[in-house]
Amino acid sequence: MPSLPKPTVIIAAYLFPAIGDIKTLYLQDSWKRDLFFDISISIDCDGQDDIDAMDQMLEQYEAGFEIVYGVRSNRETDTFFKRTTAQMFYSLLTKMGVETVFNHADYRLMSAKAVEALSTFNEVNLFLRGMVPLIGFKSTNVYYARHERIAGKSHYPLSKMLKLATDGITSLSVKPIRLITLFGLIVSVVSFIGVIWAVVMSLSGNTITGWASTTSIICFLSGVQLLSIGVIGEYIGKIYLESKHRPRYIVEKTTWSEPSND
Repeated sequence: MPSLPKPTVIIAAYLFPAIGDIKTLYLQDSWKRDLFFDISISIDCDGQDDIDAMDQMLEQYEAGFEIVYGVRSNRETDTFFKRTTAQMFYSLLTKMGVETVFNHADYRLMSAKAVEALSTFNEVNLFLRGMVPLIGFKSTNVYYARHERIAGKSHYPLSKMLKLATDGITSLSVKPIRLITLFGLIVSVVSFIGVIWAVVMSLSGNTITGWASTTSIICFLSGVQLLSIGVIGEYIGKIYLESKHRPRYIVEKTTWSEPSND
């Protein structure tokens, strides 16, 4: 294990359980305002994450990486249901435009610089698995085998996994809104074709009286409504992202330093 500088201070905190795991992880940012530290490592307390991987994390930190993700190399200790839903979870996030590290939960090392950059994100709805990659600092992965749970049981059934995925997608992506816009555009095109078809059928005399006009109106209004909802959604999406007040940029390092007074 890499040698730690002297003196070394290690701080642990016990929080009221109802605060939630995501807010507990975010506590490290509030500590940054009051304490001086070099790195912060977050890990679940169920014993499934290998603590020996911290040695590799420290080595990667000393090699110049600001963020080191702990990634599970396998999930053999998980049930088939847990493995399947976890893979679906990460795949869904990726398809919806959320940048995440596959098979990484919340076991990670962050330098003080990275934690400070994360604290500039002022949003309340937190999804750290997708927020940390947004920082953009130099990062790498450390792989480890997942252990059996020491005690207790998983608090992430399918319902909570779906809620977590929904929170991640709605917090970090407006792609669902754009999919609605695309769907509205497709329906509008199909509706326009339907109007032409209804007119042609009416002129050929193969329709019941009033059928063509009714069909044309329904097709036209359906397409316009969905397309309009999509356009409105685009504006709402921009308002939503603006309301988060995320930093326009994050400076990792500069080549300029304060001149010496000597």
